[in-house]
Amino acid sequence: MKLWKLMVLLFCGSGLLACSSQPTPSLYQQLGGESGIAAITDGLLHQIEHDPLIVNHFRDTDIPRFRDLLAEQLCELSGGPCVYSGATMEESHTGLNLTTRDFDRLVNHLITVMQQRDIPYSAQNRLLALLAPMYSEVVER
Repeated sequence: MKLWKLMVLLFCGSGLLACSSQPTPSLYQQLGGESGIAAITDGLLHQIEHDPLIVNHFRDTDIPRFRDLLAEQLCELSGGPCVYSGATMEESHTGLNLTTRDFDRLVNHLITVMQQRDIPYSAQNRLLALLAPMYSEVVER
């Protein structure tokens, strides 16, 4: 086969591959967009409500407002169209005396909810990596 024919075949083949491959969805899309993040938030609140070891930290919390702000924060962190309008993590957790155990339980509940919603592990890890730096702003403030 002549070199130019081989080059044409390779070029056309690579072009077909490029056209047939889908762009990687954003983290926001992988979480399910607005409705997916709402479901994750509601699932997490359900987990918290049924966890006697951490539910007491939320006894003075305005739950509907907390839900809205959490969804807003997850949306913004994941690259969605939202802008988080709440207080900083440090401001909102000062005086709560949260421990590493409390933080870990909440993270484990989040993981459980994401697994129940069949969120891909790579997306779960990406979201957790975005949340991890907040540990120092939340624990023992």
